[in-house]
Amino acid sequence: MLETRNLESSIAGTQILRGASLTVAPGTTIGLIGRNGAGKTTFMRSVMGLLRPDRGEILLDGTDVTADPAHTRAALGVGYMPEDRRLIPEFTVEQNILLPLNALGAEIDRSRLEWVYELMPEIARFADRRALSLSGGQQKLVALGRALIVGHKLLLLDEPFEGVAPALAERLIDVIGTLRGEGLSVLLSESDHVHSADLVDGLYVIERGEIEKKTAAAA
Repeated sequence: MLETRNLESSIAGTQILRGASLTVAPGTTIGLIGRNGAGKTTFMRSVMGLLRPDRGEILLDGTDVTADPAHTRAALGVGYMPEDRRLIPEFTVEQNILLPLNALGAEIDRSRLEWVYELMPEIARFADRRALSLSGGQQKLVALGRALIVGHKLLLLDEPFEGVAPALAERLIDVIGTLRGEGLSVLLSESDHVHSADLVDGLYVIERGEIEKKTAAAA
């Protein structure tokens, strides 16, 4: 579903990713573990087209998207949950969730929205509330819902448990675990695999922009 080959990316002239290669097979959940500053977010942003790689290849479901703009990912069924959530504070929860579809000018799939609400009833209860009024953990759930509205095939979750209270972290674990049964492919990054140990089928470690594959972490 996702394959990167020898990916190299730089920020402000400083090389961050160094030959980063990774594979997410269809229907699997893969962890990308690394300390702060190791290159996790740069890798996610590169895959999403938010940062143009210096060299290397990005394949999504067999299609080379290395040079394609970021908005093409949504049309390919890829959803992205950034570490800092990136919600629009003045928009309601539902408006934030539907934002990728509206940005693409795509038809609103109400059945998909209802599925998101069934998966996370918490956000359904405050669908009409402004995102600004929510806690940080609740905003994480909304950001996940926004990723899911277009992420029919692949989800990229950047530090989903970072800065979240333990109860909400457990809730996120439950939701992400449920996605494994939906046939979605998931790549999630974390500083360590305390939260994701029982979620992932395979594990990569990133250090100083270099990625190394580890033994499968869970069945």
